[in-house]
Amino acid sequence: MAVPLYQAKAEFFRTLGHPARIRVLELLQDGPMPVRDLLAAIDIEASSLSQQLAVLRRTNLVTATRGGNTVVYALSTPDVAELLLTARRILGEMIADQGQLLEELRVPSAKEVTA
Repeated sequence: MAVPLYQAKAEFFRTLGHPARIRVLELLQDGPMPVRDLLAAIDIEASSLSQQLAVLRRTNLVTATRGGNTVVYALSTPDVAELLLTARRILGEMIADQGQLLEELRVPSAKEVTA
């Protein structure tokens, strides 16, 4: 039996639900990187990074190529970078809305001023 699209989407977003995976994808937006450079850029144990990279490989969000002892990772498609950019825009809008609400909370209403 085929998996419903909404369930496949939920699994996809669960894959993105780890900060280390998001950071790896962000770093790879600038181009392919060897594991040693990813490890230097992310405050994470090598074994944990390896596990997170395996998850990203299994879901085809990244590709890995080996050259000698070096494994280089890259985004599997530019759409991954576009997804991260879209998420950034959505978060910016959410924060802007929260900032507006915060400003409204800081300005006393006329009723509060006369009380």
